[in-house]
Amino acid sequence: MNPSNKIRVAVLYGGQSGEHEVSLLSARSVISAMDPEKYEIIPVGISKTGEWLSGESSVKLLSNGDNKNISNKLTVLSEQTAVVDARKSFLSAFGQEVDVIFPILHGPNGEDGSIQGLLQLANKPYVGAGILASAVGMDKIFMKRLFAEAGLPQADFKGFLRRDIEQKLEMVLDEIEGRFGYPCFVKPANLGSSVGISKAHNREELVDALHLACRYDRKIIVEESINGREIEVAVLGNEDPIVSVAGEIIAGNEFYDYEAKYTDGNSQLIIPAPISEQEEKLIQELAIKAFQAIDGAGLARVDFFIERETGKIYINEINTMPGFTAYSMYPLLWQHSGISYPELIDRLIQLAILRHKDMNR
Repeated sequence: MNPSNKIRVAVLYGGQSGEHEVSLLSARSVISAMDPEKYEIIPVGISKTGEWLSGESSVKLLSNGDNKNISNKLTVLSEQTAVVDARKSFLSAFGQEVDVIFPILHGPNGEDGSIQGLLQLANKPYVGAGILASAVGMDKIFMKRLFAEAGLPQADFKGFLRRDIEQKLEMVLDEIEGRFGYPCFVKPANLGSSVGISKAHNREELVDALHLACRYDRKIIVEESINGREIEVAVLGNEDPIVSVAGEIIAGNEFYDYEAKYTDGNSQLIIPAPISEQEEKLIQELAIKAFQAIDGAGLARVDFFIERETGKIYINEINTMPGFTAYSMYPLLWQHSGISYPELIDRLIQLAILRHKDMNR
C-alpha cells in the first residue's frame, strides 16, 4: 500500500474490441463511484488501435472531452503514450506501484483471459475472473460445452468455423435449417454486448447473419430460439459466492440487441423479476453452478430464459465482466439486494486481494 494509506487502484479501460465504448461507459461509472478517501485511482487507457495510454491521454480517452465529474479523483501520471511490450513489467511500464488492478475491459483482449494473463505475470491482485474462467466465459461454444458437462439445461447449439461458412455455405445452411429451423440465433463465439448477433427468420436473413458474425470472429455459434422471458442474476464472490435477486429484461426490440441495451432507451429492466419464489431459487442455484463450472471469481452476471409455453428454465450464458454503468443490470441487481454501487466496488477490490493471497500461497 502506498504511504497515503489509500489503496492505489489502476483502472484499465478501452481496448480494441467492438465493446470499446461500453468499456468507457463502465469505467466512468466505476471511477465516479469510488471513494477518494479510500482509493488513489490511476487511469490507464487502451486505444482502439492498441496503444496503452497514461497521463492526460488516458483521461482524454476516458472522458470523451468531458472529464468534469471524474478528473478530480484521478492520479494522472507523467505523459506517456506507447505500446506496452508484453515482456516488460506492467507495473514498471507506468512507473508507479499499484495495489490492485481493475480491468474494466469488455470483449476480446480484455475479458477473454488475455489481459488477465498479463496481470498475473505482474503478480498483482486484479478484479474479476482468472485466465481460465475469462477465456471460457468469453467463448460461447466452450462455455456451453462446460455447461452441458455440468448438467445445466440449455438450448441446442452448434459451432461453425468462418472458413467453412465462406467455403461451404450451402452445406452450412442446410445443416442449420435441418437442425434448428427458423427462427434461430447467430452469434460471434467471442464477443459480448450483443455485438454481431442476429435473429434469422429465413434463409436470406441467415446468410446475412452468418456474414455479419464472421466480421467479428473466426468461430460462429448458432442457437435454437427459445420463446422465453429473459431473466438475469448477479454473482459476487470467490469460493463461496452469493447471488442477487433476479431481474427481468423486456427488450424494446425483437431481442435484447446492442441498440436495445445501449442506445434506443426502449427496453425495461424489472427488479425484482415477477417470477415465483421457486423459480428464483432454482435460477440462483443454477447461477452458482454455472459460476463454479467455469471456476469463476469476483463477479459474473448469469442470464436465463423461462420458456413461455412450458415454464422450463434454460441457462443462456455467463458474463465475467458485465456492463458496469450505474444503469447496468449487474450493479442494479445488487442495489436491489442491499449492496450499493460503492460498496460493490469495495467488495470486488477486497475479493481481488483475497484471491491473490490465496493464489500466492
